[in-house]
Amino acid sequence: MCQLSCKQEIQDIPKVNEMMELQPSSENITLDEVNMTKDIVTFNWKPARAQSDDHLVSYSTMLDVVGNNFGTGTAIFNYEDDDVFSRSFTSEQLQNWANEKWGIPANKSFTLEFRVVAQWEGGATFEAPEVRTVRISVTPMKTVVFDADKVFLSGSAVSGSKVEMPKTLENLDQYAYVLNLQPGELEIPVEFNGETNYVVTADGSAALNDGNAVGIKMREPVFSWKIETAGEYRVVVNMQKATATIYSPAKALAAKTVTWTGDQPYTTTVTDLWMHGSINGWGTPVKMDCQVSLADPQVLVYTGGKVGTTKFIVTGDNSNNKNLAYAFSAPPASDGVAQTLTLTLGKVAELGGGTASANRNSYFTIPATTNVLIFDLRNMTMLALKR
Repeated sequence: MCQLSCKQEIQDIPKVNEMMELQPSSENITLDEVNMTKDIVTFNWKPARAQSDDHLVSYSTMLDVVGNNFGTGTAIFNYEDDDVFSRSFTSEQLQNWANEKWGIPANKSFTLEFRVVAQWEGGATFEAPEVRTVRISVTPMKTVVFDADKVFLSGSAVSGSKVEMPKTLENLDQYAYVLNLQPGELEIPVEFNGETNYVVTADGSAALNDGNAVGIKMREPVFSWKIETAGEYRVVVNMQKATATIYSPAKALAAKTVTWTGDQPYTTTVTDLWMHGSINGWGTPVKMDCQVSLADPQVLVYTGGKVGTTKFIVTGDNSNNKNLAYAFSAPPASDGVAQTLTLTLGKVAELGGGTASANRNSYFTIPATTNVLIFDLRNMTMLALKR
């Protein structure tokens, strides 16, 4: 008898001869506060490998802080035009994103990574994409952090005596207050070491730039904004960013409102949250007693030591509504599947929210020693801190 055997050979996929190259104009940059709107860095790349005329190539780019992994809530995405092989950024763009999108502390250097992806469509064969990534080190513009013992609102627009502005819980270098103003002059005096100076717009304009952050500085002579319409105003002074923002009734900020369906349809204005998950054994939701920020009603701050794995729902109802309610949680994975992520102290995390199963079954694990949670529902981020 003879025995037949056969041996199947594994065919390797032919190695692709990739041609794309990526190079930054500089690997170390310092943001320029004098020429803020001029390009400070340019990323150039050579075209990817040539293919048949049936294949159409497209290029996409993304920029993010190292460690964010080009998340949808943090990365700057662009689809490049045909025959464009560069992407530039200005000092103003990078400084603003560092402060507002990436949560980089003032005056702290950081590292960015830039990625370009070449992809093909059409043709008779699949073509693997070409991907290149580079990193650059960034020194930000120096931000003047003003010192203050107390910050006030005063002037003829303020009824009665001056009003002290409290610090916001989410940012201890920020002061905010909501009050009724009359037509007149609004002053923001600042007391420090027994002296009084006044917040002044960087360009010296007294006109109200309604709802927009304006650069500020300190000076001794009295300075005031013109208030022309009576009503409720929100005033925010950010000492860290050296900005002031005044919202008139026409630009009033509103709390976040969500809709969901439990035993009936609900519309909920979100002013507090409840923890629900293994943190409470899926029993009665834990009321967080969040404080609504005076700077933005869509910023909620929890102060407490409750830690564990949880989502954050908009009702304390102990019926099945707690399982159906709109939930803020870890964003579902890229394939739409629920996931559990662990927060990192001091690092801003992307926040998911919704009523779909993937949202309601996703969770965050709050690390030990956390005693502050900051929910920014306007930008859908959250931050865990130990203070």
